[in-house]
Parts: sequence; C-alpha cells; structure tokens
Amino acid sequence: MKKPVWKMIAMMLVVLMMMTSVGVASSNEEYTPVVKTPNQEAVFINSIDIKDGKVYLNVDPIQWYEGEEANEIFREREQDPEMTEAPDGYYIVNDEEEQVVLNVADHAEVQLQLYDHTGRMEDAQINWNQAVSLKKFLAVYNKNDIIDMKWFPYHITIEDGTVVKIIQQYTP
Repeated sequence: MKKPVWKMIAMMLVVLMMMTSVGVASSNEEYTPVVKTPNQEAVFINSIDIKDGKVYLNVDPIQWYEGEEANEIFREREQDPEMTEAPDGYYIVNDEEEQVVLNVADHAEVQLQLYDHTGRMEDAQINWNQAVSLKKFLAVYNKNDIIDMKWFPYHITIEDGTVVKIIQQYTP
C-alpha cells in the first residue's frame, strides 16, 4: 500500500473515538458490501475540482477486498505469521499511486455512509447509503473539522468516461 499506513490508522481511530465517545448512531440496517459492477472502480479521491461549472475528480484507483477474499490477499502480501486475517475485514492494495482525472455527471448519484451532517460531533451518524446531491457531497467533502471525507475510499461507476455514481466506502 502506497498510501501512508498512519493515515488509515488515524482515520480509523477518529471514527472509533466518535463511535465510542459520542455514541455515533447508526441505522438498524446492517452493513452490506458494495455490489461490484463491471464499470465500477474503487478509488481514493485525491482532489475535486470545478472548472467552467463542471466537476472533476482526481482519483487514485485501488483494489478493495472484503471478507475471505481480503484475508487471502492479506496473507499473500503481508506474510505475517502473527496476523492471518485482514484487520477489520477489509484490505486495500494500492501498488502505484496514479492521478486519473474524471468528469462527473451533473446528475451523478452520491451515497454516503458517514459524514458531518450539522457541524456538531454528536450529530455524526452512520446512515447506510444515504443519498445526497452532488452539491451536498462537494460541501461535506471540503469540510474536515469533524469527519475528513478525504480519508475514505469510494466506489465510482463510470459510463462513457463520466462518473455517474459515487459511493463512500465505510471503513470501521
């Protein structure tokens, strides 16, 4: 993984502290993995730019693994006899950092799991696949005082070279 491990650990600690210290609420639904489709990629979003009224994502494609698949890849790559399973049930592979710029459709669907709803830590809550507008996503993505959206991986769906769907991947 090329992304600094400390960033991922720090992000997990922030989320964990929020969940334990302020009691992050969550919906009654259980977590379900994002269903993979042929035109979908897992990415880290490096930046979001708006030029001439158009939104562009600068992304770094990654490989996202969950469950037993994550454990298998983890064992192959880490070969640590003390750890035989991927921590928290997922594993990210990012062998080379890339900068791919993609246009985002004006009507792109956005689904978030956890974000700063009100600017108050006690209101941060997990709402699985909560639909928000692209405009709302842009606003919360650039706000990092309670939850930094830049630390999450995302699943993007691309049609004809344009991003039509963005799903935030929750990481425990």
